Amino acid sequence: MERKKHWEKIYQTKLSTEVSWYKPHLDLSLDWILDSAKSKNSAIVDIGGGSSTLVDDLLAKGYTNITVLDISQQALKLSKDRLGPLADKVTWIEAGITHVSFLPQSFDVWHDRAVFHFLTESSDRKKYIETLKNALKPEGLLIMATFSLEGPLKCSGLDVIRYSPETLSRELGDGFSLVKTSQERHQTPFGTSQNFTYCRFKGI
Repeated sequence: MERKKHWEKIYQTKLSTEVSWYKPHLDLSLDWILDSAKSKNSAIVDIGGGSSTLVDDLLAKGYTNITVLDISQQALKLSKDRLGPLADKVTWIEAGITHVSFLPQSFDVWHDRAVFHFLTESSDRKKYIETLKNALKPEGLLIMATFSLEGPLKCSGLDVIRYSPETLSRELGDGFSLVKTSQERHQTPFGTSQNFTYCRFKGI
């Protein structure tokens, strides 16, 4: 409950364009999804998608099976209000990733930009990975972006864990093959920069 209260307060006191992780479009994420999810009916989940515009861009590209999960009701409301009638085409789940269950092999694509690095407790990371492995289809696509080893130590007042592609691969354990990596220097709305490690994995 404390985690939920924290994020509700963030989205109630700041505009979605004022949070440090805001980007008008998640171009790298979108490119990687387009490169791998050839079917427009591919089941895609955006973990911590909240107020992100990735869902807008996926809908614009014709994808029809999108789920957005976020712990913050307010963050999800921002996206629903922005999308208007198009919001009815999306499955919205208000829950923390460590307190949600999906049906086995639910998703072709699992996308997470800036959620996993907040899981500083090993028990939370274990639960996340168990949920991921259960929900991702065989040979499914995992796109995960975390703060890199040069990234900040905290975000929104919370501690984070920074990762390289190698340390993230080890954390995820067996079941994933690292296909591609990229480094991104993200410019925050208030003029600072945050270094991200992007990793693309294939389920095995």
